[in-house]
Amino acid sequence: MSRHGAAREASQLDRRLEALDSARELASGVLPEQTLAGVLQVLDRASSRRSLSGDHTVVGFFGATGSGKSSLFNAVSGEEVATAAVRRPTTTEPLAGIWGVQGSDPLLDWLEVHKRHAAAAIEGFADDDTGLILLDLPDFDSTRAANREIVQRMVGLVDVLVWVLDPQKYADAAVHNDFLAPLSSHGAVTIVVLNQIDRLPDHEVRPVLESLTAILARDGLGKVQVLGASAVLGTGVDKVRAAIREVAMQRKAMSQRLAADVTQASARLAEASGVSTGGMKPAGRGAAAGATAAGATAASKARLAGELAVAANVPLVVDAVARSYRLEATRRTGWPVTRWLARFRPDPLRRLNLRREGAKPELNRTSLPPAGAPEQARADAAVREFAEAASAGAPGPWRAVIRGAARDGSGRLPDALDQAIASTDLSAGRKSWWWGVFNAVQWLALVTALAGFAWLGVLAALGYLQLPVPEVPRVQGWPVPTVMIAGGVLLGIVLAIGARFISGAAAASRSAVARKRLTAAVAAVAEELVVAPVEREVGRLATFTAALKAAAGRQ
Repeated sequence: MSRHGAAREASQLDRRLEALDSARELASGVLPEQTLAGVLQVLDRASSRRSLSGDHTVVGFFGATGSGKSSLFNAVSGEEVATAAVRRPTTTEPLAGIWGVQGSDPLLDWLEVHKRHAAAAIEGFADDDTGLILLDLPDFDSTRAANREIVQRMVGLVDVLVWVLDPQKYADAAVHNDFLAPLSSHGAVTIVVLNQIDRLPDHEVRPVLESLTAILARDGLGKVQVLGASAVLGTGVDKVRAAIREVAMQRKAMSQRLAADVTQASARLAEASGVSTGGMKPAGRGAAAGATAAGATAASKARLAGELAVAANVPLVVDAVARSYRLEATRRTGWPVTRWLARFRPDPLRRLNLRREGAKPELNRTSLPPAGAPEQARADAAVREFAEAASAGAPGPWRAVIRGAARDGSGRLPDALDQAIASTDLSAGRKSWWWGVFNAVQWLALVTALAGFAWLGVLAALGYLQLPVPEVPRVQGWPVPTVMIAGGVLLGIVLAIGARFISGAAAASRSAVARKRLTAAVAAVAEELVVAPVEREVGRLATFTAALKAAAGRQ
């Protein structure tokens, strides 16, 4: 493998490891801690292995009791390194045969392999430049728990896995279900050897190998190398040796092994989260189809704000704005003779504590009736409906997190909505320009009528005192004082009636502005306490999905 190719493969592995770590962090609080801990172990193992010798390839020999694993190890090594005997199990701790000793000690220390043998070079197999380490391991079906633990640990650490099977137990469910099937993503670094083929008649060797190949295909290892050998007779040993040598000389087994680990960890995350990573299936189950959430739409946000506005008594406030404006208009433009009666009517906005000036917004509160069961139920239903729509399409665990984000903020909604309403500028203290005009004309009409009354009063007093009464000017035959009285009173009444119509239209306009501002204030509260948390979780799911696909090598 060229240096350029190795560098490219290492860079790609870097990106996949970073993506896997990002996916793990993003899934914190969503997926079970046990799943995340398993991913962290993969990341830690990858970091440790890459920090050690990259010039060595560690090949582990795994097999059941009686499979002839140690004998095959010796045959491949070309010398009696491992102890093979009739008494079983013989191998109780890992034994390393090393070709290229320099720099191997830290790696073997990390593997916890203490029995080490500097093997002699074999022509055409390994020399000091190969950097090959063969490990003879305990039987994976050993009755000793310590031996099984060693095998389980080594399965997760070695660069290349050589599974040594025998004709009698090659289809054993234990090895396939417990080891081979879970490692279906590791086909590039797996070699399967059917040992002891000398025990089979010649005409049965090929059918047994084909049967083993079919079983491995069902395990997800359809492309793995399957070799037949006899450690006793030496049959097929050269092919096993050549396969191992080829893997070692390419010097990419470590990267392939770690890449397979990342693929497997990604599959487990995908299985736990229900996110599809584009064709990769977790071991034992199919990946779920969902991977994205619908998120918050303009329509769903508008509906949420509308429902919360009703629950927060915004319609009541809007009606109070209209009635307050009409009342103030009556006080300022009504017929002066009767307008004073309006002062005895309470201002609807003041009753709701919405005309308090100079109060700090963060301390201001309304006197609106507290939310009762119907209003609270309406608000809860609106939040729940919004969360359901936003989480549509998301996998199960993420759907629950998105809904939870919406619920977390809903508890603070009543107080926040009340404060938002109290802080909204309703233009309650703003006067209309036409009030001054109508007020001036009203007083002018009243003064005119009073002047007419005064004129007639003077004339009546002169007549009563038997004094000369001057001639009264007339307009179309009507005495001017009478015209002044009738005109002043009639004009005042007409202005008052006209003012009611104008104030009604102006109140509707002002209440519409108030409704718009209040709805915007409610929407801002909903955005902060419900929409934003939901969108953060939706965005986290999207980022997690992208990171998971990158870790799985799908991007």
